[in-house]
Formats: sequence, structure tokens, C-alpha cells
Amino acid sequence: MVPQQAPEGENMQTLKKFICEKIIGVLGEISPSAAELETYFEYPPNPEMGDLALACFKLSKTMRKAPAVIATGLAEALQGKTDGYFDDMQAVSGYLNFFIADSYRVNVVLTSILNHGDEYGRGHEGDGKTMCIDFSSINIAKPFHIGHLGTTAIGHSLRRIYAFSGYHCVGINHLGDWGTQFGRLIVAYKGWGSKEDVELGGVAELSRIYKEFYIKAEEDPSLHDQAKAWFTAMENGNREALELWNWFKEISLSEFKKTYDLLGIEFESWAGESFYNDQMQAVVDELTEKRLLEKSDGAMLVNLEEDGMPPCLILKNDGSTLYATRDIAAAIYRYHTYGFDTSLYVTDAGQSLHFAQFFKVIEKMGYPWASRLRHVPYGKISVGGQKLATRTGNVVLLSELFDDAIKRVYAIIDAKNPQLANKDEVARKVGVGAVIFNQLSTGRIKDVNFVWEDALNFDGNTGPYVQYTYARSCSVLAKAGERLSSSLSWSLSREEKELLNLLVLFPQKVEQAKNECEPSVITRYILDICACYNRFYHNCPILKAEGDTKELRLRLCEAFKAIAGRALWLIGLEKTEAV
Repeated sequence: MVPQQAPEGENMQTLKKFICEKIIGVLGEISPSAAELETYFEYPPNPEMGDLALACFKLSKTMRKAPAVIATGLAEALQGKTDGYFDDMQAVSGYLNFFIADSYRVNVVLTSILNHGDEYGRGHEGDGKTMCIDFSSINIAKPFHIGHLGTTAIGHSLRRIYAFSGYHCVGINHLGDWGTQFGRLIVAYKGWGSKEDVELGGVAELSRIYKEFYIKAEEDPSLHDQAKAWFTAMENGNREALELWNWFKEISLSEFKKTYDLLGIEFESWAGESFYNDQMQAVVDELTEKRLLEKSDGAMLVNLEEDGMPPCLILKNDGSTLYATRDIAAAIYRYHTYGFDTSLYVTDAGQSLHFAQFFKVIEKMGYPWASRLRHVPYGKISVGGQKLATRTGNVVLLSELFDDAIKRVYAIIDAKNPQLANKDEVARKVGVGAVIFNQLSTGRIKDVNFVWEDALNFDGNTGPYVQYTYARSCSVLAKAGERLSSSLSWSLSREEKELLNLLVLFPQKVEQAKNECEPSVITRYILDICACYNRFYHNCPILKAEGDTKELRLRLCEAFKAIAGRALWLIGLEKTEAV
């Protein structure tokens, strides 16, 4: 029997729902709920064991039967009731294995992917909802280095994943643009810097004179007092101090935006620490009014002992505010401005306590939306196994990292494919993509070690490998020429089935990545479908096939191209149709 109408949704999740309905009809009152029953399904590790498997041992307690008996009984009861969606069911060792009918795979699954194209898997959970994502959050007048890669790449990917799920996403770059460090920088600039050198050297020059401040301050401690005086002047509105501060910001942002442009990253808000200067007192007043502030050694804090955390400092003993004060003010502002349904903060795991503290303070202030705040931590990055430190100068600038990657990829392309058109553009896409993919290829909480040889390998689990595989599918379709056949074969090879089985899982992978705030779910999925496509490519002749078989395989190429292309976009990689 050929299924004439697909169940709503046309994916593996829908098939599970369909089976659950049939099983509930068989079991009646002793059946678990449909939602619970869906959790009993597994994906067999071997295609010979089916496409879906119901773990019947989970039904043993309620049915009071052995799993093998349950599996056999359900197989018999469901015979003839699968409406052409499955062509076989096998009870094996307490599992009921379902084999999806080839006619369903072709008429429904493949057709659905092709009809939706790169919109396949787009969700609607976030329709009408707003998501704020605080990421990158660079420091003015300091290097934009590889240590910022985690927050930048993860945040950018999460923004796209949530947008693909229907959310209106607000990207926020919470700039580090206030504090005593700017007093130090003013002292350094006026003491041993020059306008010409800063305009020529940009952030590198600002960073150089800033480091020199600490060297000179060891000999002349009074420089620290001068720095405090200049920062006080900034706070009091001194014209010269603010003009220098704004100039430092302009120099920095102009340089940083070049890297953001290279990555295709935009922000709706660049409101940094300075933006909240006039909102600090309101936070302190509210905490005082709600009797949450306590005095300790001249400082003001919120006691969090009953919550199992150290106190959250709000004011220093000199009356100045801290990061927590500004973050509380920022959260309140963002809620009133954007009305967010969720607000994410993508920062390194070392800041987890800070976020737990100020989230708890907001909760104690009585704001119900405190539960909508979520910290998304990630691990540290090293280069060649060496830890990075800005104070010692052991840093790798992101701009230099990407430039180096592009040059290395260009050299590889020039050696392997010297006739390739647009080598510069391809090298840029693949080089930048290699760095991003390397960052996102492991779970975000794990530490990342960047090694050039690994990141740029065209044969490994890398960005260049997936870019090359995507380009391979584009090449096949470009060579296909005129296509006349409209009918498709229902007889699928093992490789064709495996590829379709993986492609149809894309919506679930997007959902998982969203729920876990984990872009690596997508990178691992891309690697899986690329490996599967390459097996299909090598074992199933495409352009040399004939008739319905050729058309089927070309459509499989189209489906792979659509899903792989969208998956690459979700993690921030640009597609290239030739490598």
C-alpha cells in the first residue's frame, strides 16, 4: 500500500506519534499516555535492526508481561494497521522494530524536504516571542582576541538557531566601556602616547601604552592616583576626559566591526557599562527600599547565605558600583525595553557564580521574570596547548587568526585546485569557517585546543571537510543537465535509506540544539550527514545512473544540499559551491 496522505509534520516525530496512536488503540486503558509512550522509542544503531524501535521493557510493569511477549503481541496486533507507512515489524529481544516503507520515504519524506528546501525544519515555538542574547561583549581599547571566540561564535549560532525557531532575537554587545582602566589609559596616552600613533596603530597601540602604564607605575605609584583622578573626572563630566574616552571607543569599535563584518554578525544594541551610569542609584534605592541591602566593612551587599552563595556586592566601601549592580540595572532595562521571554548571557564558565548571584538578587527583588534569565557558560580556549593571558601579552588577535586561516586555506586551494575561480572568496569562506567550526565542534562547556593542522584538515571532522562535501553536492547538481523524469523509484539502497533517515532528523536536531543551547549538536549532525552523503556518493553512481534511479539520486543530492546549507548557516558558516 502506498501512503496517499502523510501524517501532519512529515518527519520521524510524526511517525512516532502515528505509531503511538495505534498502540494506544490496541492497549486501551493500560496504555501510558502518548507523550510518555513517545519516550520509549529509540533509533537502532544498525539499519538492519529497523528505523525505529519501541523498547517494550518499559511497558512490563504496567502490562505485567515479559518484554519479548509484549513485542510479539504488539507486532501481531498492528499487522495491517500501519497504513503503508511501514513495510515490516519485527519483535526482537524485547524490542519492536519498525521498518519504514520505501514508498513513504520517497513520496513523503523526500518530497517534504524538497518542497520546503532550506526552510525544512523551521520551527514556530518562538512565534511572537522575544529572545535577548548578550554575547561577545568586548572591552574597549583592549585586544579582540581568541579568548572572545567562544562567546562570539556560540552567541551568534544560538541567535540563528532561535531565530530559525521563530523567535525575534535581540543581539546585545554589552561593551566593557567604563571603569578605572580608562583613567589609566588617559594617563598613559597623555604621558607617552600620541594621536598619530593611536590613529595608525589602533587598538594595538592603545593596548601597548596601557601595558606600559603598569611598568611605569611600579617605579612611580602616584600614577595610580592620577588614574583614579581622571576616572573621577570622567564620572563628573569633565569635557577633556569624556572626549578622550569617546575617541578611544570610536577607534576600538571601528576596528572590531571589521571582524564582526567578516563573521556576518550584527547587534541590535551596543549599550555597554557606561549606558547604565544614570540607572545605578535607582537599583541601590530599590534594594534599600526592599530591605535587601546589608552593610559590611563599609560596603553594601545582598546576603545570599540561605541560598548557598557568597554575598552579592552592590557598592564598594567608597560608594562605587560593581559589575553586579550594572548587570541588575541592565536586566531591568532590557525587560522594560524588549519585554523578553528569555534572556541569555553567553560568557565563560568562570563567571557562573556571578550570574547565579545577580539572578538571585533580581528574584529577591520580586521580579517574576528572573526565571527567564539564563547563563550559557562555555570552556576556555588554548592554542597549541598553551593558555592565553592578556596581561602577559600571550594572546592571539581574532583578526590575525582569521587572516592567517584565510592565507593557509588559499595556499592549500592554490596547490590542489589552481584553476578554481574566485579563490580569494572561497579561501575567505573556508578559512573563517574552519576557525568557527573548530570552536563549535565540541560541547560548549568543554575546553577547546586550537591546532592549525587539525582545524584545516580537508579529510577530518573539520569545517573544510563539510564545506568540501557541500561543494561536492553542488557540483553533482550543476553537472546533471536536463532532467526529464518526474517519477521516482521506490526501491532504495542501504546508502539511500541511511541518508534519508539522517536528513529527516534535522528538525529534531535543531530543537535539541535550541533546548540545550548547544551549537555542537548541529556541528555533529553536519559531520554525520556529510559522512553519510560521501558513502552514498561513492557507492551509488549518480550521474551515470539512468531513468528513475538517476532522478531519485539527484533529488537526494538536492535534499542534502538544502539541509546541509541551512545547518551550516545555523552555526555561522558561509556556504561555498566550489572548493
